[in-house]
Amino acid sequence: MPTATPDPFARLKAAQREAWAAFAPVEINTIIPAAKLVAFAQVAAGQRVLDVACGTGVVAVTAARRGASVSGLDLSPALIERARSNAETAAVAIDFTEGDIEALPYPDAAFDVVLSQFGHIFAPRPALAVKEMLRVLKAGGRIAFSTWPPEHLTGQMFALIARYAPAPPPGSEQPAPPALWGDPNVVRERLGAAVTGVTFERDTLLAPALSPQHTRSRQERTIGPLTKLVESLRNDGTKLAALRADLEAMIGEVFEDNTVHQHFLMTRATKV
Repeated sequence: MPTATPDPFARLKAAQREAWAAFAPVEINTIIPAAKLVAFAQVAAGQRVLDVACGTGVVAVTAARRGASVSGLDLSPALIERARSNAETAAVAIDFTEGDIEALPYPDAAFDVVLSQFGHIFAPRPALAVKEMLRVLKAGGRIAFSTWPPEHLTGQMFALIARYAPAPPPGSEQPAPPALWGDPNVVRERLGAAVTGVTFERDTLLAPALSPQHTRSRQERTIGPLTKLVESLRNDGTKLAALRADLEAMIGEVFEDNTVHQHFLMTRATKV
């Protein structure tokens, strides 16, 4: 029997599993965008729907309340626990599973719709994530997801994190930048000839905040990659202060009337 090839990103995924456990308080900001994604994906009663990298289940619950038969998958057991609680409160039955988008535990062509809200973008190998999402989608089914454009706040934040992060070991395989998923040209290339009718729509997530400093502080506690970076800089006060100043300046550019305006991109396509 052939030996399984070790996952070069096993350590990264373990770190993601731990870091994203603190994300739950942010779900309130993603609930309205979840409804927009589910509507954009044209989810209907009776359809089989998969919410990939489902987090606390806001998309899954929204789809289930439309009458769809929903499954949700996430790398973080803490977020899966929160998702199950959300489904129970909403009185909807959803099959939540802890798992990896790069190795989805579902058979081929199992779903009518595959969704992801700001989640699949953290898979280190986009080609593998797309292959798996399309594998479990039936022919004629729809894939739809929300992502962060690289030129707007959240995409800029991920670029900022990359600039301040320690240099990777020479020759090591590196994960793809999450914000590239917000570039329509990149999305078209990644989906390729396996889909047709690629459609985009832009919208804005509105997050309440008392100040840019409040937003920066909250993000440090809840946004996995930023949380890990801040922890790594605890003994470098100068660099940590510079990171915080840069982030607060970026937030300040889209802060108005106690609201942070975060632009996002929705993509929809049909599997050939």
